[in-house]
Amino acid sequence: MAVFVLDKNKNPLMPCSEKRARLLLERGRAVVVRMHPFTIRLKDRVGGAAQPVRVKLDPGSRATGVAVVRESPDGQHVLWLGEIQHRGLAISKAIDQRRAFRRRRRGKLRHRAPRFDNRTRPEGWLPPSLQHRVDTTTSWVGRLQRLAPVTALSMELVRFDTQKLVNPEINGVEYQQGELQGYEVREYLLEKWGRACVYCGAKDVPLEVDHIHPSSKGGSDRVSNLTLACRECNLAKGNSDVNEFVRDEARLLRILKQATLPLRDAAAVNATRWALFRRLQATGLSLEVSTGGRTKFNRSRQGIPKSHALDAANVGGLTTLHGWGVPTLTIRATGRGAYKRTTLTKHGFPRGYLMQKKRVHGFQTGDHVKAVVATGKKAGVHVGRVAVRATGSFNIQTSEGVVQGVSYRYCRLLQRADGYAYSFASTPGQELGAIAPGSVPPHRERRGLHGATT
Repeated sequence: MAVFVLDKNKNPLMPCSEKRARLLLERGRAVVVRMHPFTIRLKDRVGGAAQPVRVKLDPGSRATGVAVVRESPDGQHVLWLGEIQHRGLAISKAIDQRRAFRRRRRGKLRHRAPRFDNRTRPEGWLPPSLQHRVDTTTSWVGRLQRLAPVTALSMELVRFDTQKLVNPEINGVEYQQGELQGYEVREYLLEKWGRACVYCGAKDVPLEVDHIHPSSKGGSDRVSNLTLACRECNLAKGNSDVNEFVRDEARLLRILKQATLPLRDAAAVNATRWALFRRLQATGLSLEVSTGGRTKFNRSRQGIPKSHALDAANVGGLTTLHGWGVPTLTIRATGRGAYKRTTLTKHGFPRGYLMQKKRVHGFQTGDHVKAVVATGKKAGVHVGRVAVRATGSFNIQTSEGVVQGVSYRYCRLLQRADGYAYSFASTPGQELGAIAPGSVPPHRERRGLHGATT
């Protein structure tokens, strides 16, 4: 994975390799600016030659893949991979809880006249759980623009073309002819059925499209009549109806119910895609859009495993992707805390009070720290996200678990809380040892970093 580099005036330069970053730090030519994503600033350099760098996005309901690639005549070279895990469900749950508390209070108090009739929503309004996805994604695009000389953006805009899913006979050469034929429907089914065989639950095996009610007995080709099955189950079912093949009544009811349900995550993506598109257009950078079928076609053609970050790297027009076997930085949206300083029971009554001050001995919940404990039960080096207490005895969330009761005297600040929790994940299909948050990731593959200018 590449290391982001800034010049003396904090202007972005071309990213460099981990080895070069270590040498610059050891020789005193650079200082660390951020730990996640790891960024250094040069002390003795202003400006430099830059190459075309593109930020690519694969927007999703629960997670959004982000990739930073360097463009060259022989293809695109992956510099950095990230996966933003949204907290839209948590926001929706909190709003529902707040609504329930409010209704309960008003139900036991004097009558209050309804106020919703005179409230209007601005044009382009989105629910907070969906607006969060747009804001978080555009915020990270802006952050990457400040860390790398980004010249263009790519975005997966049309995840599922529902019009062609319902009626495949509609003319459209970009979907129904050529090499992309069938990719949109298959990608939709993989998302809908959880990438597993609906009959036996097998995962990580080749899956085939199967008719729930066989076409030989009048079953249609509509997407609501299609599912996924492994090779063995597909052969065993043959042209039997699902009611004859599945003996387990509970499984049969689940299959029939899931077949008629809409894809909730796909609906969320479809609701936010144009808002995100307009926000990216406002950056003034060249914006390329593509479909989910094209993304899967690019990934399958090169034999690249499935992940949100690698899907982002395969968005848009692509001939060859180099250096994709790098660790992925998982970015989990946690928020910046809560305004309320009172914890409530399930009925909405207070049961406890939180600290009035968020900072304790210079630390606040969410800060990334490094604690070196010399002796005792908690002896060792603990790196992770801290949760502060008024007593000065902190909890540290590390990659191995939670370390409780660490004194603030042993803690050293690595990075202030910014509303996200960070960890590293290996690329699918490759082995990767544990990487301690706050350290430079170990060097895995340097292809695509030859254009470093530091």
